[in-house]
Amino acid sequence: MKVLVIGSGAREHALVHALRLDPQVTEVTCAPGNAGIAADAACRPVDVTDADAVADLAADVSAALVVIGPESSLVAGAADAVRARGIDCFGPGAAAARLEGSKAFAKEVMAAAEVPTARAFVCVTAEEAGRALDELGPPYVVKDDGLAAGKGVVVTTERDEALAHAASCPRVVIEQFLDGPEVSLFAVTDGTTVLPLQPAQDFKRVGDGDTGPNTGGMGAYSPLPWAPLGLVDEVLASVLVPTVREMARRGTPFTGLLYAGLALTSRGLRVIEFNVRFGDPETQVVLARLRTPLGGLLHAAATGRLSEVGGLEWTSDAAVTVVVAGKGYPESPRTGDPVEGLDAAAAVPHTEVLHAGTALDGAGRLVSAGGRVLSVVGTGPDVRTARARVYAATELIRLDGGHHRSDIAAGI
Repeated sequence: MKVLVIGSGAREHALVHALRLDPQVTEVTCAPGNAGIAADAACRPVDVTDADAVADLAADVSAALVVIGPESSLVAGAADAVRARGIDCFGPGAAAARLEGSKAFAKEVMAAAEVPTARAFVCVTAEEAGRALDELGPPYVVKDDGLAAGKGVVVTTERDEALAHAASCPRVVIEQFLDGPEVSLFAVTDGTTVLPLQPAQDFKRVGDGDTGPNTGGMGAYSPLPWAPLGLVDEVLASVLVPTVREMARRGTPFTGLLYAGLALTSRGLRVIEFNVRFGDPETQVVLARLRTPLGGLLHAAATGRLSEVGGLEWTSDAAVTVVVAGKGYPESPRTGDPVEGLDAAAAVPHTEVLHAGTALDGAGRLVSAGGRVLSVVGTGPDVRTARARVYAATELIRLDGGHHRSDIAAGI
């Protein structure tokens, strides 16, 4: 089976790695990819938001399965265009991808499906935003309604800051602050059957101790030794299955990867948001633990045969990933800086280095080409061991002005 992976980040590098381990997969192409992915798979240029270009490329490489990574591609209808060519695709169509493309729409679906979530107001004017902030009180949670690469959320106790963020967005969702630890849970679905993966926890803020602005994610780990027993079953029954059923009821069946961002609050489980694709950096740690061949799993979901897969198999190991970001990330990341020390980092046992924002310059040197540059993954018999290994590798990487959090999975 030939597989085409759409995207260019560490998530896609992790997908390429996992797909190449599946004996059913004979060839993997990635578009557009990056310098690191190019060492593992053929890379082809493509505008991921051009649905017809994605479909043309899928036909050109004779793909039997297309796996779409970026939310921007899914919202643009790339999965629809691929399926219109008669090619199997893992990822929701544009109508279903609105679960991530519009937070207001996601709230509407959750209400209809009776999914537990935070109380919220959809606001388009400063007056509406002000009333919502006063109604809910601090800490204020203000979310850009549309796609914002994981950086459209402001959580603050300062009303003026909350209002300023609301004013910078055409439409916002202002919602009740949710206390308690956060959990990410992915599920693969063909629109009927829903198979949950293992939970993970990511770290969104740029600085240690959850300080500084939100990012696309600075690290993650799995499993979660502290998670309540039965958590996955509870999320499956109260969140994932009802949402998939509601989407089918609306005539926009959801197939692909449904990602529930959750808060385990003092009042019980609540959904923070939905994503409609593999999350980054959680994908790196979840796939590092998955034993079930990935290609066959995703193809079964894409072709409505997920019920034939049965239960998923997992290693007992833990996995931790640490993101190495470029100077100035997330506000104004600098690119073009040489990235060195990767061979030494990769030589640390039970680690791998996945590329996110990298490229080769005119002299053939590896340089940074995005805000998040690398995702280093370590595995081990427990979280503490995996954490020690990933940080041993991360400290060997050299990037001028580069930075990473030092507290990913600390104390677990």
